[in-house]
Amino acid sequence: MADNVGIAVMGASGRMGQMLVDTIAASDKAHLVGATERPGHAWIGRDLGEAMDRAALGVIVTQDPLEVIVKAQAVIDFTAPAATLAHAQLTAQARCVHVIGTTGLSAADITALDAAARHAVIVRAGNMSLGVNLLTRLTQQVARALDADFDIEIVEAHHRHKVDAPSGTALMLGEAAATGRGVALGDVSDSGRDGITGERRRGDIGFSAIRGGDIVGEHDVIFAAPGERIILRHVATDRAIFARGAIKAALWGQDKAPGHYDMMDVLGLA
Repeated sequence: MADNVGIAVMGASGRMGQMLVDTIAASDKAHLVGATERPGHAWIGRDLGEAMDRAALGVIVTQDPLEVIVKAQAVIDFTAPAATLAHAQLTAQARCVHVIGTTGLSAADITALDAAARHAVIVRAGNMSLGVNLLTRLTQQVARALDADFDIEIVEAHHRHKVDAPSGTALMLGEAAATGRGVALGDVSDSGRDGITGERRRGDIGFSAIRGGDIVGEHDVIFAAPGERIILRHVATDRAIFARGAIKAALWGQDKAPGHYDMMDVLGLA
């Protein structure tokens, strides 16, 4: 592993982008080599630090991802599905570690990422925090231990600006529960309740999404049976936990063979 890894941040003006910039700046194991924003964004051509109302960083924001990928040993990407897929093609060619926190990816998108991962390291997770990944493992174990007499409901809450639902973390937890049950999430997912829906189908995994204020992220996995409930919960109060996890993934991937990994691999929980 390199002594000090050069990282590029894609979508630097977003909440996570700015948190990543600050966290990289404070790291003694990584440094910032580039930053991008979408075409036409007001930050294009400006020093990133000055655009963030801070001291100059000597990194000019660009709309050209290739310009920063060729300088980077790792790319951290919390953008949008279409942008992430375009970035993955470039990181595969550059053999650059690609850490993906983008949510809202479709099955076809993930298939495309699998293809890119034949040439470079991709670390993709719906959530980069240690606590959430431990919750994911616990969810799988509890689901395996309990039969379908226990209904599974996943309730997630995020800030009012989040554009996708259920959250990537909620889907990650749903996948863990489905794996524990030995079923495919697509066959048992229930996230569209509205109006007269009829009674709950046995074995379904339900999702509910709350949006409001500045909630960083809260996830409950509820196992409910007649007479009892088991509730597993994670509450994030500081977005920095996701940035630290993403940087950990970027460092971890430096000496790994090409492949499509997740945070379970990074944390040694796989």
